[in-house]
Amino acid sequence: MFTKPEEVLAFIKSEDVKFIDVRFCDLPGVMQHFNVPAASVDEDFFVNGQMFDGSSIRGFQAIHESDMKLIPDVTTAYIDPFRTAKTLNISFHIVDPYTDEPYSRDPRQVAAKAEAYLKSTGIADTAFFAPEAEFYIFDDVRFQTRQDASFYYIDSIEAAWNTGRDEKPNLGHKTPYKGGYFPLPPVDQFADLRDEISTMLDDLGLEVERAHHEVGTAGQAEINYRFDSLAKSADKVQLFKYVVKNVAHAAGKTATFMPKPLFGDNGSGMHVHQSLWKDGKPLFFDEKGYGGLSDLARWYIGGLLKHAPALLAFTNPTVNSYHRLVPGFEAPVNLVYSARNRSACIRIPVTGSNPKAKRIEFRVPDPSSNPYLAFAAMLMAGLDGIQ
Repeated sequence: MFTKPEEVLAFIKSEDVKFIDVRFCDLPGVMQHFNVPAASVDEDFFVNGQMFDGSSIRGFQAIHESDMKLIPDVTTAYIDPFRTAKTLNISFHIVDPYTDEPYSRDPRQVAAKAEAYLKSTGIADTAFFAPEAEFYIFDDVRFQTRQDASFYYIDSIEAAWNTGRDEKPNLGHKTPYKGGYFPLPPVDQFADLRDEISTMLDDLGLEVERAHHEVGTAGQAEINYRFDSLAKSADKVQLFKYVVKNVAHAAGKTATFMPKPLFGDNGSGMHVHQSLWKDGKPLFFDEKGYGGLSDLARWYIGGLLKHAPALLAFTNPTVNSYHRLVPGFEAPVNLVYSARNRSACIRIPVTGSNPKAKRIEFRVPDPSSNPYLAFAAMLMAGLDGIQ
């Protein structure tokens, strides 16, 4: 939408924007923000940026070196569809305030460096990523940990455990255990909510390709959108989560990307489709290769398999992540690649004879990961396999 600061300034004036929402990503992958009145924004805003306390952000600075600076990335600007006052959201890069060098722990900078390294190798010039972040939609979420007690409670109107609940009346349309994949309404009670999410994502440029109920009872869902280059795809994951959570919240629901919120049911993964391109041509296709893969694609897979234990630190960073990676719930539990086996950590999707569609699917990651770090780590592992 924007390529230059002057365009943003003109838009602020013509559209009567009231606030700029300054956004940046912390090390665990959670977006942070603060507001700046649009009336105070001028050319200096884009040159000298905004200062913040880096010691108050997880994984950043110590107290004695806390000052850090944010520089806007105007290409990420969009009008926030949820704020009452007209607000322009912009993602920022983090830099050292003394040297203006990119901050080594800025996840967005890490993703940019990975893309730059890819180009420097001469192997390819673009890495495309297409994440599929699954999530659950709950009607009631309560939890507490204190000195004398600890508990959690989750409920969903469509959950199988509510077949006997007195709902005055209970109409009986509940998702059966392991029966959540593609049911029609009224069993699928969140079709309209997914439609609302999908419409908003389309309006924000994410180009939704498919939305559906997932296997898990209690409102598990998946909404897929078009692939993009590494850093842009990571930006889209953050925007995707923001939209999903806020649309659900506005409807009186809670959306969670927790990898395994329900014991004994399918967890939520973030399968990541990947491919390398050079000079506008795909590099992963060979009609004579296994699964239609080129040698380069298999070498890339070899890098992912070799570095899989280390990759998990980035792709599956929480304790709950490993509750998902168990047999019986369509989770990847085998360190192999396969053309059809969904228990393999790398699946080769059937894409026919179209070279542009050929890709690999790394099924291990989950949505609790920081997408900038996870995508960069996967790319570096794959390149190591090629080299």
